[in-house]
Amino acid sequence: MGIAENLGTVKQLISDAADEAKRNINDIEVVAVSKVHTVETIRPALEAGHRVFGENRVQEAQGKWPELKTEFPDISLHLIGNLQTNKVKDAVELFDVIETVDRPKLARAIAKEIEKQGKAIGVYLQINTGEEEQKGGCLPADAAEFIDLCVNELKLSVLGLMCIPPADEEPSIHFAFLREIAKRHGLEKLSMGMSGDYETAIRFGATSVRVGTAIFGSRPKKTA
Repeated sequence: MGIAENLGTVKQLISDAADEAKRNINDIEVVAVSKVHTVETIRPALEAGHRVFGENRVQEAQGKWPELKTEFPDISLHLIGNLQTNKVKDAVELFDVIETVDRPKLARAIAKEIEKQGKAIGVYLQINTGEEEQKGGCLPADAAEFIDLCVNELKLSVLGLMCIPPADEEPSIHFAFLREIAKRHGLEKLSMGMSGDYETAIRFGATSVRVGTAIFGSRPKKTA
């Protein structure tokens, strides 16, 4: 199947999962993860009417999205990969949503750059629900203080929380955990679930699912 057909299949499965969970399909956003894919691969999804995309790296996104955003001005581009503070200026310029705000230093840098550029940027706060040393994200024990900093002191437009469950654990445990943290702090949006578990994430309240492989197929192999 082609990209447009894959996208249609994913949206139908999301609709089915929403029906099963007695949720409104319009409350669930699909972030088509286009990292490592070319403009030629992305274009069929755009031509099929999809407008929300996710990228992992600022530099890679800079090489393909400025022109596409000129052509399709209603695109919403999400940064879903780790962000270093030295890339904040470029990230705020290009992206509409940053999903991986995970530490005070980064949050402060983003707030300062948003003020400097005068641009409205939505953010998700990434919570490391599995407390994995190799993974980004605020530790659950620090979540209350971090949320307070971002919402009340820095006045960031915090849309909600995001997590990436450990690969070797049942994701539903982590989805439920993130949902409870969000509920505790009055945050309604949850970015959770990827190609292998987005239907489960929807059952646990995901309002945004990040789907790459199921739409674009396997990632291209890197050439030497």
